[in-house]
Amino acid sequence: MSVEIKVPTLPESVADATIVAWHKQPGDAISRDEVLVDIETDKVVLEVPASESGVMGEILHQEGATVVAQQVIGRMEAGAAATPAAAPAPAPANTETSETAAGDGQTSPSVRRLLAEHGVEASAVKGSGPNGRITPEDVERHVAASTATVAASAGMAAGAAGIAATGSSTSAQTPATVAPVALDESERSERRVPMTRLRARIAERLLQATQTTAMLTTFNEVNMQAFMDLRSKLKDDFQKTHGIKLGFMSIFLKASTEALKRFPDVNASIDGDDIVYHGFCDIGVAVSSDRGLVVPVLRNTEFMSLAEMETTLSTFADQARDGKLAIEDMTGGTFTISNGGVFGSLLSTPILNPPQSAILGMHSIQQRPVVENGEIVIRPMMYLALSYDHRIVDGKGAVTFLKTIKELIEDPAKILFDV
Repeated sequence: MSVEIKVPTLPESVADATIVAWHKQPGDAISRDEVLVDIETDKVVLEVPASESGVMGEILHQEGATVVAQQVIGRMEAGAAATPAAAPAPAPANTETSETAAGDGQTSPSVRRLLAEHGVEASAVKGSGPNGRITPEDVERHVAASTATVAASAGMAAGAAGIAATGSSTSAQTPATVAPVALDESERSERRVPMTRLRARIAERLLQATQTTAMLTTFNEVNMQAFMDLRSKLKDDFQKTHGIKLGFMSIFLKASTEALKRFPDVNASIDGDDIVYHGFCDIGVAVSSDRGLVVPVLRNTEFMSLAEMETTLSTFADQARDGKLAIEDMTGGTFTISNGGVFGSLLSTPILNPPQSAILGMHSIQQRPVVENGEIVIRPMMYLALSYDHRIVDGKGAVTFLKTIKELIEDPAKILFDV
């Protein structure tokens, strides 16, 4: 019996989607609930599972095609058995096709092209995408690591023999391993790839923020010594009790929540000619994934403990890495926190996430000299940045809001006693 493979119902406000990868090809055996195809929307990757066991039939729309909800994109034969393929004759060791055959059904056209360009077998590359799928970045990392190993074993300086095909590193090459590439001095290579839906959506949102808001940024710095001492003292007990590590983001979430309760303008948003004051704190935390920046939202943080925040953050991080975040996880939100410090950023001006009126930027912690009680001492300091919509939030309110977060972090007992 022929069964249609359809695009699932798309999230609200999402008009269409793009087919990312087919995991089965015509003639492949299929088990019930096995993932057949990945479909990408603006924010999430949807997996389409098989409703029954059988055999993969025809594919009506290939990778890269734009599709809409409930559109038929392929067919399978339910209850059928895959026809055993004849055993292939042993191929010569130097056959070209053997280098790219592995994993063709699990990789995108761009990945297969890169694998062919570099002469790399798919089975040799560790995938970091959903379900272990190989991404172009995985191939480039593998090639860079391989060429570095070749250079080290040959005892030659990096870059002495040629330029790696990726253009990201140079290494010595030997005829026994990697053939040298002769480039005309007049040649300048380029690689054009279509913008992913997520990247296009990020671009649209950031452009919207800069064009439709009166954005301004205020800065401060926070002495992390008190919290770091407290964390060092209690982190083992915290992990033993709650089964999760105590990080830095949860205390900033807690301090931001307390500050939002005291400054309702910062927790508000503009809707047409109205200002909407939210009686709850839904805080988004910017997370970097292989597909780009996503902002999952912690709901009702005013009722969450530090342990609950850390657990939720850990879950979101795992889902972002595996492409499992649902659209519901990333919609709404009344405030956002972005931590560029994990990448080494010392100072930045974060861009608003409309229609929110403010976003907090955290940065790297550095040992710096500060004056305490008339003496110069070395303390772990972090710069904070608060970008805000001046249409809603006045300068005084923004500065005082950020100062409140600073004071709560520098004296965590104030959060406990709500002072």
